[in-house]
Amino acid sequence: MTERPLRVLHAYRTYFPDTQGGAEELIRQICQNVAPHGVESRIYALSPRPAPHPQERPEGRLYQVKRTFEVASCGVGLGGLRAFRRLARWADVLHLHFPWPWGDVLALAAGEDRPLVVTYHSDIVRQRLLGKLYAPLGRRLLARAARVVATSPQYAARSAVLRALGERVVVIPAGLDPAHLPRPDPAQVATLRERYGDPFFFFVGVFRYYKGLTWLVRAAAELPASVVIAGAGPDEAALRAEAARLGLDNVHFPGAIDDADKMAHLAACRAFVLPSHLPAESFGMALLEAAHCGKPLVTCEIGTGTSFVNVHGETGLVVPPADPTALAAALRRLADDPELARRLGENARRRFAELFSGAALGRHYAELYREVAGR
Repeated sequence: MTERPLRVLHAYRTYFPDTQGGAEELIRQICQNVAPHGVESRIYALSPRPAPHPQERPEGRLYQVKRTFEVASCGVGLGGLRAFRRLARWADVLHLHFPWPWGDVLALAAGEDRPLVVTYHSDIVRQRLLGKLYAPLGRRLLARAARVVATSPQYAARSAVLRALGERVVVIPAGLDPAHLPRPDPAQVATLRERYGDPFFFFVGVFRYYKGLTWLVRAAAELPASVVIAGAGPDEAALRAEAARLGLDNVHFPGAIDDADKMAHLAACRAFVLPSHLPAESFGMALLEAAHCGKPLVTCEIGTGTSFVNVHGETGLVVPPADPTALAAALRRLADDPELARRLGENARRRFAELFSGAALGRHYAELYREVAGR
């Protein structure tokens, strides 16, 4: 008799297609890559405009519930508790993506008859007062978890919260399966280089406070090349206003782009830049996509997984955080030296293949799920 698939329910405050952040991409990659190991995934997320029925996606079935309100980036869906409890009864393992205080409430309210895995994406960095108020709930949730996953050795070492959890913390680096990425359209790549100039530099992600995009806009004032900042988010209006204030015509905001557009931009750019200046950026999934495409990476040293992916002088350049002059100097160096950019990009592609494959991600998570489920 064939054993039924192991059932895992992921819970996070948002998901595709509403947002396109790194946490969402990691959830997608986990779901896709554990499937060959006999794991069936479902995803629970809030949405301002939830679909009336579950959405069948390649990585698993997505259940959206109405987001009632949001406080300090914490979405709350008051009407979704019953749906979560029903899905929790379906699951063999609950997988919560932290921090999301309302998710903690959901997981604790679902009871303790299902083992809990928590992927720890970030400490609470900005909302210090709210963080203190939330701390008892967060500690209770983490105490309930069978395992807490850090995405890099750097973050496991720097986070006081993770250090306090001792042996319950495991490190599983984020990974990416290139088979699920669309191939860049050569005609579109040529069009982008004509539109923005060659070389140009590229960022894609959610415009949040910790992404350091203000410093990237200011660095562009010292560059002879274009900077393309794709995506959307809470800081978009402020970034556009800053570019206008500086009178910059080499900063472009194409808005939110789909996967095909993203891959075309990555193929066309000289380098990928992730200027995150605060440790709320625990890893940077877009770095893996850029590395797979053979692009050099430019990041800031913030003591997290960004410097696990991007090794200074090997796969790209690492500069001090919140320093537009240093950031501009790194980008200008890559603009002026295409051979250096090519060599760093090839190293990035090789490091990606060695350490950050989707296959390794899926194998490690499937083993972890079976361990905590007693399978």
